[in-house]
Amino acid sequence: MNHELKTNIGFTQIAAIAFPLIAVLFLWWIRGVEADNLTYSVDTIRGYANLETNYLYLIINGLSILFPFLLSFDRRVHFYKKWKYLLPAIGLTALIFVPWDIYFTVLGVWGFNPTYYYEPLKFLTLPMGEWLFFFVMPYCCVFIYECLNYYFPKDYLKNIEPFITYLLILTLLTVSIIHWEKMYTVTTFLLTAAFLMYFVFTNKRSQLSRYYLAYFVSLIPFLIVNGILTGAFTEAPVVVYNNAENLGIRVGTIPLDDFVYCLLLLLMNMSLFEYFRRKDAVS
Repeated sequence: MNHELKTNIGFTQIAAIAFPLIAVLFLWWIRGVEADNLTYSVDTIRGYANLETNYLYLIINGLSILFPFLLSFDRRVHFYKKWKYLLPAIGLTALIFVPWDIYFTVLGVWGFNPTYYYEPLKFLTLPMGEWLFFFVMPYCCVFIYECLNYYFPKDYLKNIEPFITYLLILTLLTVSIIHWEKMYTVTTFLLTAAFLMYFVFTNKRSQLSRYYLAYFVSLIPFLIVNGILTGAFTEAPVVVYNNAENLGIRVGTIPLDDFVYCLLLLLMNMSLFEYFRRKDAVS
């Protein structure tokens, strides 16, 4: 891996990164949400009776992490030896995403269908499956990232990384401005744009192409897992959304906003994972 360049970040760059964050906080302060506007009806692709259980969310987490966990002891990748970098990365990211999740659940931006989780295990408005989500999914995706680094050392996206990054930032900011009234869209898109601008303005982009590749590959299990959570194979969704607060565009049953949310979640986990690994290497 290339060593990242160190540079001083000026006031203009700090202001550019801070602006989306301030805009999000301002939106949260001035906006209210119709909490009873959650949508429990989606166009199911195909229903499976075996999925109709209040343990479904826990089962999804268990099946998702099963093979990545077992393969973590593979003698080539040795992923288990990197848990000391992964666990603090997951923990720090969860400190941001879990309060955000709780706040949006209380507001009614999204919610959870009690048919598919065990009510006594609910804590601070979130079912246990949702708590586990922020540990299981990052674990699986960083595992994919490490496997790609080992088995595919060539940086396939290196030459087009600047194009991807600048296009993403421009698109995310533009959509946020156009859809300022949509809480989920604006929050997710602005925070992701701010995070990408941090990479750009601090010259810490050497890993971005590898992060993008891991994200694109992770979309395969993401489509399956999030498809189940959003009602692709059940009578109703596990996770329900207030469609007035997102773009209203779905890929199958998955809100388009979820793809950006997933990108931000993975970028944060992978970059912190690399930070702790580099910190250990120089100590």
